[in-house]
Amino acid sequence: MRKGRMFYGIFIPILILGVGLVASFGSYIYISTIQSVVGQFSNSKQSYIEQIKNNLEHKIQSIEYAFNTYSTTSSFQDVVTNPITIQDFVAYRNVNSQLNYIASMTAEGTEYSLISLEQNWQIMNERLTSLTEADVEQLREKYIDNQDQSLFWIKTDKGIRFVNTLPVFSSKKQAIALSDISKYTLDNIIKTEKTSLVYILNKSGELLYESAPGTEGLTSGQFQELSRTIASGEENSMVKLDAGGRQPLQLLYAKSSYNNWIYLTMLDQDEIAGTLKMTKYGLYALGLLSILLIWIVAYLIALYFTKPIQQIKRSLSIVPQADSAKNEIEYIMHSIDTILSEKESLESLIEAEMPQLETQLILNLFRARVTPEELEKNLQRFGYAPNGNGRYAAMLIQLDSLGEQGTTNKDVLLLAINKMVEEVIPKQQRMLPIILNDDTQVTILTFPKESEQELNKELLDYATALLKAARNYLKVPISIGISNSYTDLLESKEACEMGKQALHQRLNLGKESIIFYEDISMVVSGPVLLHYPAELESQLFNAIRLGDKEQVDEALYPFLAQLIGKNKSTLNFEVMLVRLVNNLIQLEQHLGIQVLLTQDNNKLYHRVLDIRNPEEIERLLVQEVIYPMTYTMKEKMSKQFRCLSDKITAIVAAEYDCELTLESIGERLHYNPNYLSSIFKKEYGTAFSEYLMNYRLEMAKKWLSETDMTIKEIAERLQYHNPQNFIRSFRKKEQVTPGTYRKLQQGA
Repeated sequence: MRKGRMFYGIFIPILILGVGLVASFGSYIYISTIQSVVGQFSNSKQSYIEQIKNNLEHKIQSIEYAFNTYSTTSSFQDVVTNPITIQDFVAYRNVNSQLNYIASMTAEGTEYSLISLEQNWQIMNERLTSLTEADVEQLREKYIDNQDQSLFWIKTDKGIRFVNTLPVFSSKKQAIALSDISKYTLDNIIKTEKTSLVYILNKSGELLYESAPGTEGLTSGQFQELSRTIASGEENSMVKLDAGGRQPLQLLYAKSSYNNWIYLTMLDQDEIAGTLKMTKYGLYALGLLSILLIWIVAYLIALYFTKPIQQIKRSLSIVPQADSAKNEIEYIMHSIDTILSEKESLESLIEAEMPQLETQLILNLFRARVTPEELEKNLQRFGYAPNGNGRYAAMLIQLDSLGEQGTTNKDVLLLAINKMVEEVIPKQQRMLPIILNDDTQVTILTFPKESEQELNKELLDYATALLKAARNYLKVPISIGISNSYTDLLESKEACEMGKQALHQRLNLGKESIIFYEDISMVVSGPVLLHYPAELESQLFNAIRLGDKEQVDEALYPFLAQLIGKNKSTLNFEVMLVRLVNNLIQLEQHLGIQVLLTQDNNKLYHRVLDIRNPEEIERLLVQEVIYPMTYTMKEKMSKQFRCLSDKITAIVAAEYDCELTLESIGERLHYNPNYLSSIFKKEYGTAFSEYLMNYRLEMAKKWLSETDMTIKEIAERLQYHNPQNFIRSFRKKEQVTPGTYRKLQQGA
């Protein structure tokens, strides 16, 4: 049987609480066990490393003591200061006996050597050998000159070596005593466990011994870091070392107070984990058993407390099967409240749809799609007075421009204006304001049956308030068109058309106009007189062809002033605008450029005719049409001039030693020489003849410096018929004659 949410609301918390307690208790036991095992391992390892330290330290002390004692005897002084040869058997035997005696007192398997630096001999492994001066010098450099101590230990390939330079307390060293403890001997002394890594560092942090060389252990940098850390710590303790993203290494150490050596060993985590393996499995088994028991108890408790609720739920036949997974208490309360809330829901739905229905009524009035019966019914429904009980007027609002707002904000501005109308005009004197289309907001105002003069005054006051509000709050200019008053709402479509005709006249009146249809309807239309300033247009188009913005500005604004100022009629002005746009399109096609709005330019026609503000029309024509055409022509002319100039300079570079004139170049390039001359001077800032002369003189300088050509030969090759003319031109440019210039270059 499927359980409800209330069942799980009781079962799951009990189960989670029980599992949490079991997990917490098990974790506590496991952590305590780990800490205990780690503590035991640490103590064992600490005792082990202490034992290693004591064993090895005892051997080291014996070796150092034996050599120090021997170095103070008189026989030592006699031996190291006298030569020993094969015939000096007694002296050799005495030294060898002393070394054997020292060996018997210290570690087994240790090799001892004695070197006389004064007599150049060495006894090692009971063998006597002579040393050369180079050998002695090498020994001094290795063990005496580069050391700041007389007694020290070093690591060798076979183990560790004790070095004692004798006498100990004298700066003048006579002998060197060496004691080599092999790796095998060290292993026997330390008796390393198979799974344990043991390291021995000297007081400088250098590695003297490692129990398992070649295995992946610690680096020299890590040894130095450990040495610095341990130097400031206790004599015997534990230290952790970062392992580069892995679990930190735990090392136990013992620091010798005798020679500051550091004895290190690692805690083997795998060994600890193996010891804890059975404990972990036992805790897991105990935890699972406890969780199973808690699950059974939680199930029985939840079933006991939810059984009455399930019975009540099953008795509610109105409950849909799909909602059976809800919380039982909430679902029962919801079932009781459903019937009571249905009525309120329906009422709320109707009330929420009222603004949309009212908006649709106003739109239908402006489209003449309402019958008298429907109108009366809806007026009563929306709380308006019956039709014909007063006078009406349609007020239409359009944006003159978007100000600083982008075109994407146009709809937002219209909505803001619609809201502004609701706030400025009292509700009892208007119907619901609506957005008629993409450009227009419209409102039907209602007035009692009063005189036309009083009605117009109120309309003017409302319109003026709306203009100020739009300017101050929205930062945009608007114009308002007002229809004649009428007494039947079914005439609203004709009133809307009146308002549109009124707004159409703002093309002549300018932005922020309040236009009553009554005023423009009384204007008597005279004969159609079209004025188009063709001469100014010709000047403007010539300036565009040249790409000269200054000339464009000189001709543009007088042209627009006459076009707008002398065509007072809206129709006349629109005809002149269409003519201007058509001429601009023809000019663009003739010039071979493409800067207007679309390929067929329909968008430009519509935009110009849709704008009712002269300032916006001027801005569109100047900023989006005329100036872009001017800039494009300027760039095109500049590229053409540069291309011709580059061709001329290329001809000069290739044929400078031939007869060259602009006339011959013009014939070759099919251009008038005078035109080429003006272009070249404009691009390079110098006349063609001067450029050619300078180029030839530069070539003359090169030949004078690099060749043996005579001045006459150079002059003839550069098309100077008289060498004196060449000399005069060269001296005028370089301030020296060609011959002097050649001498100066050869002298340099």
